[in-house]
Amino acid sequence: MHLVNLKDNTQQVGFCDAVKTGLGRDQGLFFVEEIAPLADINAALALPLVERSQLILQHLIGDEFSEGELNALVEAAFTFPAPVVKVDEQTYALELFHGPTLAFKDFGGRFMAQCLTKISQGAPVTILTATSGDTGAAVAHAFHGIDNINVVILFPKGKISPLQEKLFTTLGGNIHTVAIDGDFDACQAIVKQAFDDPQMREELHLNSANSINISRLLAQVCYYFEAFAQLDEAARKELVVSVPSGNFGNLTAGLIAKALGLPIKRFIAATNLNDTVPRYLETGEWAPKDTIATLSNAMDVSQPNNWPRIEAMVEFGIIDKDIITGMMIDEDCTQIAMKHLQSVGYTSEPHAALAYRSLQKSLAEGETGLFLGTAHPAKFRESVENILGEPLALPKALADVAAETSLDVDKPADYQAIKQYMFDILK
Repeated sequence: MHLVNLKDNTQQVGFCDAVKTGLGRDQGLFFVEEIAPLADINAALALPLVERSQLILQHLIGDEFSEGELNALVEAAFTFPAPVVKVDEQTYALELFHGPTLAFKDFGGRFMAQCLTKISQGAPVTILTATSGDTGAAVAHAFHGIDNINVVILFPKGKISPLQEKLFTTLGGNIHTVAIDGDFDACQAIVKQAFDDPQMREELHLNSANSINISRLLAQVCYYFEAFAQLDEAARKELVVSVPSGNFGNLTAGLIAKALGLPIKRFIAATNLNDTVPRYLETGEWAPKDTIATLSNAMDVSQPNNWPRIEAMVEFGIIDKDIITGMMIDEDCTQIAMKHLQSVGYTSEPHAALAYRSLQKSLAEGETGLFLGTAHPAKFRESVENILGEPLALPKALADVAAETSLDVDKPADYQAIKQYMFDILK
């Protein structure tokens, strides 16, 4: 697989080097310059999830892993389903929360853990990542207990749900969690600064597990095919996919699926009040504002890291920008959507609900809508119960950690403080 640093095209690497490096020089993202379509989409769609995912990832990655090696990695990572549920006559939900941490990031986190463990061959690695909610849990569980790999997770203090926190702050061992006095963008800025620091990169063998890392991103491509495979012929014809978007890795993965030949008609980039991308698509002006705390807190991102990859896909002629519509859904409309879904017998949480609301506002006659359910409603139990007015049972994964003690430490949004902390615990 040939990947180029989008900020420094003299840095060109293969898949394994990109996985090990995480972020390129000048904080550049690694990405492809071309994507060859799959030879036979219908044959791929006829396969089960794991076998189809093996085919897709082999096609994208190439020969850096043998077929047997890659098949083993996928089989170990994708051990849970991604069911499509019919919500109403025109709309379906793709439920991506049936993995161990009840969020879509289990797909990417587990595949990355398998890849990095294979590639590093026991050499020491430090994973440094920022989370606005779900990444932390998925990465922590994927890497927990793996020898010679330490994980440091930065999260915005008080800005993610208590149950989300408990999923990754209670593990201990090789998982180190830091509550930052700031928002997600402040956490992500520290991560980027660390990758620009040669001492951090070289002495701590730094890597990142955000969707910055190409392995996570490619794993997410697979569930778009899984969703399409579960739809009948009528629903496939004019399919519109609404993606709840914060850091925009999920939408990037969907666009890669489209480039591979999956016949999705168009995509909606559904955001909350942090609407940098919808405004940009409308005006052509990139104008991030201060991050606003919302009900859909995992999407409280005003400077999405993966947007340069989408811009590159347009620039390289891989996708047409016209297939992307940006749509901001405010807090009132998010709650209205949750209540409407409840009225038709479907319990949702804020992120999926605003993606559903975007479909309601956008679908034309003859189109079918699919929205992504990125996290189990119980991960946002307090807000869901308050909005819907009924109790929500905790699934076992959350019930098991609800009473556990968090092991996180508090730190300011200061790079030098985080650097010192990391050297103190890891050297």
